[in-house]
Amino acid sequence: MAAAEPGRFFCTAGRGMEPFVAREVRARLGATEVDCVSGKVFFRAAAGLGELRGLRSGERLFLLLKKLSPLPVTGSRGKMLQEIKSLVMEEPKYWLDIISVWRRLHGHEGRTGDVSQENVLGLKRKSEEETSTASKRQKTEQVSTDVPEECQVEAGETCVAPERMSSQECWTESKTSSELPSKGSGENPAANEKLGFSFRVSCRCSGAIAKVLTSQEVGRALGVALVRQCGWRADLRDPDLEIFVHLNDIHSVVGIPLFRLPLANREYIKTAGLRSTVAWAMASLAEISAGALVLDPMCGLGTILLEAAKEWPEACYWGADISESQLEGADENIRTAGLVDKIELLKASVKALPLPSESFDSVISDIPFGKKFKTTNDAQLLPDILQEIERVLRVGGTVVLLLSRELCRRADGLTRSAGGDPADGDSGAAPAPGTEGNSSSSAQGRAESVLSRRLGSLVPEAVHAVSLGRTDAFIHKYRKVSAAGNGELSGPGLEGT
Repeated sequence: MAAAEPGRFFCTAGRGMEPFVAREVRARLGATEVDCVSGKVFFRAAAGLGELRGLRSGERLFLLLKKLSPLPVTGSRGKMLQEIKSLVMEEPKYWLDIISVWRRLHGHEGRTGDVSQENVLGLKRKSEEETSTASKRQKTEQVSTDVPEECQVEAGETCVAPERMSSQECWTESKTSSELPSKGSGENPAANEKLGFSFRVSCRCSGAIAKVLTSQEVGRALGVALVRQCGWRADLRDPDLEIFVHLNDIHSVVGIPLFRLPLANREYIKTAGLRSTVAWAMASLAEISAGALVLDPMCGLGTILLEAAKEWPEACYWGADISESQLEGADENIRTAGLVDKIELLKASVKALPLPSESFDSVISDIPFGKKFKTTNDAQLLPDILQEIERVLRVGGTVVLLLSRELCRRADGLTRSAGGDPADGDSGAAPAPGTEGNSSSSAQGRAESVLSRRLGSLVPEAVHAVSLGRTDAFIHKYRKVSAAGNGELSGPGLEGT
């Protein structure tokens, strides 16, 4: 089979996850021309669909059509709309070539019928004749979805779409839908069959341009332009092709989603817990090798263990939790994923694990926080949790923890009172979650203050600020440099546990 031709792609990512996506596309795909911006990673790679589908750290993957400078914002809405239309107004052959690339990537997975150049040009002429008599109707509807908070992104994306659409296909809490001019009403049925190639435009506007034009207006203008230019049929419910347009203060991007469902949707996870992309990122920091023993002492539904075992199957995994219901959910997930022989579960408290000292090579865990948990209690238990993790970890082993801002503050007080010394070396810190193109310096400062001190025999190596939707968190990596027991973890406000 011939090698895939290099293509240009971009992957959307949760805030703070961009460095993980960049590293993964380089390592997994041999990607070049990798460029990270807030929420997206652009790259070039000679990869087939199977390889692209294997990306674990990104949200959605697109074939990149255009990446241009931000459009100038003027007082003329009409002029701005005309400039926006120029993003998609190309000769029909341009779109024919794009469709060919898209279908070649999909191989036999593509749902479209044969689209010849003659057909595209013929559809253009037919469209121009019918558009003048087309009926036009616009309807706006707010759709409330069940997309988890951690996978939602900024509101404002408009799918030129019907009344109902799968929550897995859209990313935002607020969506508007429009119907483009219909075609062929009352016309020859044979002519209508020629209009078989369907499309939908999904648009998101943010920054200065969003103050002048809504995503709804832009999406409709682009959709009408494509109907007139190429003669395609607007199928807003189940299109052959979706065209994604994002306009902001950084760039103007046009792309085509390669898959209907986000990469973050794992078919092997029956009941979702922690966001799968964040779980994979945590496991990627743990330096898991063949034959290693890996522990999640607060495993919940087992998402971290599942992501790790799928990516590094030559290791052995253990999960512990005090909750019977969580363990039942984890067991169901493990069976669904076919990993029963890779992951062992036990009911135990993280404060007193029935496991031998220095028996694990890596410990990875999401310390519970948020509305679902009592953060104050978790913070008070933090010394016991860290001491037990330190005990079961081998010298030279790694610890990767997901901590909330509050737990970071508590941990900082813990290390200060313990008299920890600042650690040497590069922090490897990622920008903290914040507004697009900006970082939250105060949040990052708190994370770095924790990073700069050791916790007993655990020396900090890296911290990454990530967004879990409406909640910000920090992934901390530590390495055990000596036998446990040489330093106690205690501090004001953290005693009495």
